[in-house]
Order: sequence, then C-alpha cells, then structure tokens
Amino acid sequence: MEFKFNDGGRYKAGFKNTASDCVVRAISIITDLPYKEVYDAINIIAKDERITKRRKSRSTSNGGVYKVTYSKYLETLGFKWIPTMFVGVGCKVHLKKEELPKGKLIVRLSKHLTSVIDGVIHDTYDPSRGETRCVYGYWVREEYVTL
Repeated sequence: MEFKFNDGGRYKAGFKNTASDCVVRAISIITDLPYKEVYDAINIIAKDERITKRRKSRSTSNGGVYKVTYSKYLETLGFKWIPTMFVGVGCKVHLKKEELPKGKLIVRLSKHLTSVIDGVIHDTYDPSRGETRCVYGYWVREEYVTL
C-alpha cells in the first residue's frame, strides 16, 4: 500500500515535538478540520471520562485517547463504525489497498489509528507492516466512500 507522510497539520499548528497523537492526526487528515480544533475537542470530551480500575487516567490528545472517547467525537461528526474483525473469526481484512473500500477512512489497527485516502496511507510512518497488519474496522462518512 502506498504511503504518504502527513502530520495532519501538527507542525503548522505550532506543535514541535513528536507525540502519541494518531487519533487527532487521523481525524484532522480525513475531515480537513484544523489540527488544533480536533486536539482541543478531544481534550474537552476526555474531561468527562471516569477513572476506573482498568482506566487509571484520562485520555489526552497527545498522549493517547481511549476508544470510547474518540468514538463519541467521530459520531458527532457523522462517522459510522464498520467492523472488519469479529470474535472467533480472526483477521479477514489487512491494511491493503485491495481489501479496503475507496474513499476517506479512519482505520483502526492494534494500538493505532491511521488515515487511508483512496488506498494511500496518510500518516507520520507506514503502519502496514508490509500489508500484513490486521484492520479491526474503520470509521467512515457516507459521502467519503465510493463503492
């Protein structure tokens, strides 16, 4: 799968260092929303997260975001979750152009979100592992996909 470097506007927004910001980056790339706007929105939603035995801290835009938090945000933006992996079935879809629909997708991988636009990965590194990386599912808006 082709790879194109894209920081989602992080550097342009004034952020200099690297961070665990794949959620903000992927959403910013796919929606064309300014990086700082997505960054701030995620942090606002994260303030309402509950601390539990399993979740000992809250999400942060530059340190990692829990699935429940970014799911809330993506739903408010009109995105729909399309699962590709199910319990007991194993991996059927990989980060491979032929196995994903055309259009703008926010793809969920193990411990990472990435952006795929018409079969091209937009990220700060190539997470495909030679097109063997399993896709758990993807977030999409109807107007972003062509079948």
